[in-house]
Amino acid sequence: MPRLSLMPDEKLLDMRLKDLPIRVEGTWLERCLKELYRELDERDIQLHPHVWLSSEWFSPVDIPGIAIPFFLAHPRLMRLERKKILEIEGGTRTECLRILRHEAGHAIQRAFQLHRRRKWQEIFGSASKRYPSFYKPNPASRRYVQHLRLWYAQSHPDEDFAETFAVWLRPRFNWRKRYEGWPALKKLEYVDELMTEIAGKKPILKSRGAVDPLSSLKETLRDYYNHKEASYSFEIPKVYDRDLRRLFSDSPRHHRSPSAAAFLKRNRARIRPIVSRWTGEYQLTIDAVLNDMIARCRALKLRAVGSERQLRMNFTVLLTAKTVHSLYGASRKKFAL
Repeated sequence: MPRLSLMPDEKLLDMRLKDLPIRVEGTWLERCLKELYRELDERDIQLHPHVWLSSEWFSPVDIPGIAIPFFLAHPRLMRLERKKILEIEGGTRTECLRILRHEAGHAIQRAFQLHRRRKWQEIFGSASKRYPSFYKPNPASRRYVQHLRLWYAQSHPDEDFAETFAVWLRPRFNWRKRYEGWPALKKLEYVDELMTEIAGKKPILKSRGAVDPLSSLKETLRDYYNHKEASYSFEIPKVYDRDLRRLFSDSPRHHRSPSAAAFLKRNRARIRPIVSRWTGEYQLTIDAVLNDMIARCRALKLRAVGSERQLRMNFTVLLTAKTVHSLYGASRKKFAL
């Protein structure tokens, strides 16, 4: 088998996930895990969630462990992920630890059966509540902490707890001050109380199994990315024309100015991450909207007139507004990823 690092995209995409010669040991992921374990040790939490490679981040209901997406285990696979999806979920030390703390919250909840407590249920809700196919968050709500993107704590009681735990665990973070005056502070104080109670105690659930380990996944990388790209799509109302005409020009006197389509293609890599950061939406989704806007600019024969810096700023605001409206407008439902 050719070395993974030298394999061209087409050959790599034809590989099955189970055949990828990768593991967590000896990679940067192992260092992130050791840091997570140190954070848990400092709180005297007697659980080091075990990990395995799979197709995505998750922690199973009946196993106090963490599945890590396979692409994080090799630089070549991270490059392919960025090329196909435009970003890498958990691809930096900071973001990886952010997600690990969240998943550790799930593992600890199950390992110590915290969701069976009456007070846990009063504060977070019922863990047996069915996971929704979609959820529609309220970005203005102060009843939940803000940790992962898209106000993920609002999707389910289990996610509410995991997000609250992750905020509580974060080193050198003054969560009392950050959430002062928020109803979410009550949840953080309860997690603080819970963790003090279980400190030094052995977990109830000790299974070391794995769900959907990489060795069991028979789909090819090509199929994996086809499914993943489809999951990032959503419909934004195609009412761009009026806004685009306000921003760009269709006047014949500006025929020598650069085309608006060319302007957007040239600046998309700068605009896309900014809108993603402001809205919480994934870059791949935003890129699809940009493709539609570029096509409309081309069809309307619009020109980019004036300061490129100002045009870029104005267009970024426009795209952000369109994205927010589609994400949180009256007709929008959001996948609970």
